[in-house]
Amino acid sequence: MNIAIASGKGGTGKTTIAMSLAACCARNEISAALLDCDVEEPNVNLFLKAEIESTETVNVLIPKVDEPRCTGCGECERICAFNAIVLVKGKPLIFADMCHSCGGCYHVCPERAIEEIEKPIGVIESGTGGGIAFAGGRLSIGEAMSPPLIRAVKRCHPEAETRIIDSPPGTSCPAVEAMRDADFVVLVSEPTPFGLNDLTLAAGAVRALGLPFGVVLNRSDIGGKLILKEYRSRGFEIIASIPHSRAIAEGYSRGDCVSVIIERHRAEIEKIASYAERYNKKGART
Repeated sequence: MNIAIASGKGGTGKTTIAMSLAACCARNEISAALLDCDVEEPNVNLFLKAEIESTETVNVLIPKVDEPRCTGCGECERICAFNAIVLVKGKPLIFADMCHSCGGCYHVCPERAIEEIEKPIGVIESGTGGGIAFAGGRLSIGEAMSPPLIRAVKRCHPEAETRIIDSPPGTSCPAVEAMRDADFVVLVSEPTPFGLNDLTLAAGAVRALGLPFGVVLNRSDIGGKLILKEYRSRGFEIIASIPHSRAIAEGYSRGDCVSVIIERHRAEIEKIASYAERYNKKGART
């Protein structure tokens, strides 16, 4: 089963929950893989400390024009929905950072003046730590398109019984790509007006994808009864709660917050796994 851990904003404890869930699976002898799809700011392995066993470069295809064969017909410019290729004085000019690698320009060129070449956008590091399989993407500095790298990370460790996807925060293309095709989405929030607002946006994105989800409240005791009532009035099902804890914060600063959570709040983490198992890919209870 694929479980995506997401949030409407950064700093809610998404990575902490993802790692705790993976550790709980490992301790229950369930093979687990932790996939760090927050490729612009990867941090899972700062805590997991997996031994990296392999590194793979991820490439995308971009067009290259054979200018002597090009007649300047403009078919490539007309098909590109992202303005990645335009004609300037009858000659095609390519903006590689805007290309979405759809291949449209290559297929419509009547003169076969366009070929597709590989462009590296980042790397995937894979390994194992604490009985958990790990794969994490790292987007190259200056690259604008992270979804192709996220898709490549999601193909890693298909043999694991449970694959936990640490998604980028927010509701933009990278977050949507990470959540897409998950069996269940865990939305991590903090009980504040700001957290509630961003959770509402994230939930809208998950519903648009047609995926089942539940809410985990991190630092659940900081918001008070009124804000908790507002969460429930908006129809959010709170499946687990982790209270604010100085011990967890201190463990986080040392690079080990998971052991504290497993020791003190294991039942709450197991609630997440149990709740997610009720759903299949179509969002129906199993």
